[in-house]
Amino acid sequence: MTMFRRRLLQGAAAAALPLAAARAAGFNDAPPNARDQRPAFAGQTRAPVIRDSATPRAQVVAGGLENPWGLAELPGGGWLVTERPGRIRRIGRDGRLSPPIAGVPSVDFQGQGGLLDVAVRQNFAEDRRVWWSYAEPRGQGLNGTSVATGTLSADFTRFEDVRVIFRQQPGWRSTLHFGSRLVFDRQGMLFVTTGERSLPEPRELSQDVSTHLGKVLRITPEGGAAPGNPAIAGGQPEIWSFGHRNLQSAALGPDGALWTIEHGPRGGDELNRPQPGRNYGWPAISYGLEYSGRAIGQGRTAAEGMEQPLYYWDPVIAPSGLAFYDGPLFPSWRGSLLVGGLAAMSLVRLTLDGQRVTGEARYLEGQARIRDVRVARDGAVMLLTDSAEGELLRLTPA
Repeated sequence: MTMFRRRLLQGAAAAALPLAAARAAGFNDAPPNARDQRPAFAGQTRAPVIRDSATPRAQVVAGGLENPWGLAELPGGGWLVTERPGRIRRIGRDGRLSPPIAGVPSVDFQGQGGLLDVAVRQNFAEDRRVWWSYAEPRGQGLNGTSVATGTLSADFTRFEDVRVIFRQQPGWRSTLHFGSRLVFDRQGMLFVTTGERSLPEPRELSQDVSTHLGKVLRITPEGGAAPGNPAIAGGQPEIWSFGHRNLQSAALGPDGALWTIEHGPRGGDELNRPQPGRNYGWPAISYGLEYSGRAIGQGRTAAEGMEQPLYYWDPVIAPSGLAFYDGPLFPSWRGSLLVGGLAAMSLVRLTLDGQRVTGEARYLEGQARIRDVRVARDGAVMLLTDSAEGELLRLTPA
């Protein structure tokens, strides 16, 4: 039995638990790891705590998920969910969990690797196409982030015409930092976020545009560089932006732009709105430290030609999953960014004024590692908990 479900049962026989809104105002009280660093502008970190009158409740929709990672709502109702060991399942509108859908390629399920994100387009009812990202074994111990697509059978039991449309290059011997989120833009092109594989040697390749490591990429739904990508001298044609660390949060904003959040090391989780051809600095600049406590590189937080994050966290929240809230159930949340927190064990909400963060709140504090966040068509907030006994949760007003 999962920790979250135990808490539900301990509270009462009811199937839902009210969650105090931003009640732990102390999350801004913890000292930063990098105590000598200073933000580049006011409000770049530690935004004021939101005093939220909305009190959500969480209901378990489905359990029995082994390390779920990605979630996609189906137009006819229900959800597709990935499990890192290499399975995609359907969760019905009644919460029923299907057997694994056949046809998924083998994944490298080690460390942070495995089956990652999943995405469908608005016209799923017509073409039944599904896209997913995963850690692909490349032989001789090498692996890398790849994207595959296939057509889901009418009975939801198998994928047909499965093909790999993107392979991150170069492959590496690492079980860390694969990324990866999939986001379709308004032109129908697919953003793919990748990690830089974490180890000292490959992480330097975030700055090397001849590689796909530590990049935001933009490809066509069939594979290959998307039209309109920036022309970067010596760069791979799929690259949209570079100098990223490990991007596990991405969503399209109301303005049609991509927003991302990447993991920092000890401090330095970053919110960005990646612009084409821009360099976001890792590992040359960072608002974090090495896990040993030493400075990263020369210890710089800014450099000529490198972009500043819109917002950063120190200590980290360990972000995974991202959604803009635009639903009817939480009117005071409209326009907010909702972020899954793994280390923070919270749903994190940010309010925005344009591209500036104006406030932060946290929900479900200490109750679950949140791996993915989606907003359902009815306005409920859907959360995946990261656990060997993971669950799909539904948040609605108490």
